[in-house]
Amino acid sequence: MGPLPRPRLLPPPLLLLGCFALLLPPPGAAEFSPSLDSDFTFTLPAGRKECFYQPMRKEASLELEYQVLDGAGLDVDFHLLSPKGETLVFDERKSDGVHTVEAEDGDYMFCFDNTFSTISEKVIFFELILDNMGDDGQDQEDWKKYVTGTDLLDMKLEDILESINSVKARLSKSVQIQTLLRAFEARDRNIQESNFDRVNFWSMVNLGVMVVVSAVQVYMLKSLFEDKRKSRT
Repeated sequence: MGPLPRPRLLPPPLLLLGCFALLLPPPGAAEFSPSLDSDFTFTLPAGRKECFYQPMRKEASLELEYQVLDGAGLDVDFHLLSPKGETLVFDERKSDGVHTVEAEDGDYMFCFDNTFSTISEKVIFFELILDNMGDDGQDQEDWKKYVTGTDLLDMKLEDILESINSVKARLSKSVQIQTLLRAFEARDRNIQESNFDRVNFWSMVNLGVMVVVSAVQVYMLKSLFEDKRKSRT
């Protein structure tokens, strides 16, 4: 028999990661609350009004941002109502807006109104950001139940959770900014395409007018040099 293979030692970084993995709870034992950011794009026909509802809990906050991406005038009426039916926000014929409210228990209603337009439909994008809606504190307590030996390598559970939550918040903010940039890009592209079609249309009109004017000028010049006298025999 040949010599037995020598056991390989893990390098220090991998060894630390392995120790940290032993401290984590088993899969499904505890998890972070899901992201509460959502966005939606829809088409609002002319003369129509669309409303949406969002359940909220007390001491949470609701942030709503909307943009009109396409449509004549790039404007829409916006209403935000509390669970008691009180009007919290009213924007009249605006192209975009950002609003934040401190919520109470109940369903909040927000509406986009295009009834003032008779022929033009609107493409509308909006994003909801809900804060303090989950049970992050309870999740952290669940983590503590499954973790032992937190003094190992001078790592504290609170520091680990704080770092992870910080990364999670930064990633959520990055996703939000990228979504808004895509919305701005879509609106700018729609404006450019509309301007392109308008420039082409009026260019063709000007070309037609120039052709007609040129034909009229040629005809008038020819008429000036024509001999209208009749020859006698």
